[in-house]
Amino acid sequence: MKWEDREESKNVEDRRGLTPQTGFAIGGGAGLVILLLALVFGIDPQQIARLIGQNQGGVAVGQNQDAQRPRDPEEEKLARFTKVVFHDTEVVWGDQFRQMGKQYPEPELVLFDDVVESACGMTDKAVGPFYCPGDSKVYISLSFYRDMQRKLNAPGEFARAYVVAHEVGHHVQRILGYSDRVNAARRSQGQGDSNRMSVRLELQADYLAGVWAHHNQEKFHFLEEGDIESALNAATQIGDDNLQRKARGYVVPDAFTHGTSKQRTRWFAEGLKTGDVDRARLLFDLPYEQL
Repeated sequence: MKWEDREESKNVEDRRGLTPQTGFAIGGGAGLVILLLALVFGIDPQQIARLIGQNQGGVAVGQNQDAQRPRDPEEEKLARFTKVVFHDTEVVWGDQFRQMGKQYPEPELVLFDDVVESACGMTDKAVGPFYCPGDSKVYISLSFYRDMQRKLNAPGEFARAYVVAHEVGHHVQRILGYSDRVNAARRSQGQGDSNRMSVRLELQADYLAGVWAHHNQEKFHFLEEGDIESALNAATQIGDDNLQRKARGYVVPDAFTHGTSKQRTRWFAEGLKTGDVDRARLLFDLPYEQL
């Protein structure tokens, strides 16, 4: 995959080397005041602490700088790679939204180490990369790329790019209104139906990742031999059926939330082939059995 010496995204917040605080930086009498206010008004005490800390010019709950550690050259290369791919998504989706007569609000990329705080709560790197609609940010711990190779048997740079593009696909879904549709349906459905709606949403993000790759190839000619195979292999390795079979020895289709290996490869490949944003609606129009 050709990516080096290309422009990086400027919408990046690098929190590597930072540790989220889970307690309050305000102590003594102020801490007691916070607790009393929380009890009286029924407010999350961390929210009050955060406000007080801001007013005092400090940080109540947030990030503490760890001792400076030397940067690993391999990790820095992964960081540059992720920033380049993220920039590519900005370029492609900016073009696609202009063609739809819309403006693309660019998300932000957050790089972190082990634990990160977002508008969606405190999250450990074990959950993998994720998109938080509450703050329109994509969160990635670079260690996940190593896990892809060593634990998931999904090596390759384009496989990593697929993961980034999938999370950005969730941002695109939110802007186009698909996420609201899913959230509304979930509120009125049982667990099984809710899981099936989650599958539709995840497969659509795979499709949109393929759409991005289609147009990125037209614009930057970045793909090399073996790249497509590496992304399709990654989609196969992270299919619900494959992961469940490895973890349990059997599969429970009603518990699927992301789609089978066959479904995930199918829809990524479909987006890569067509590059058609409008066809993303098929993921919600087709009967579930036809996905």
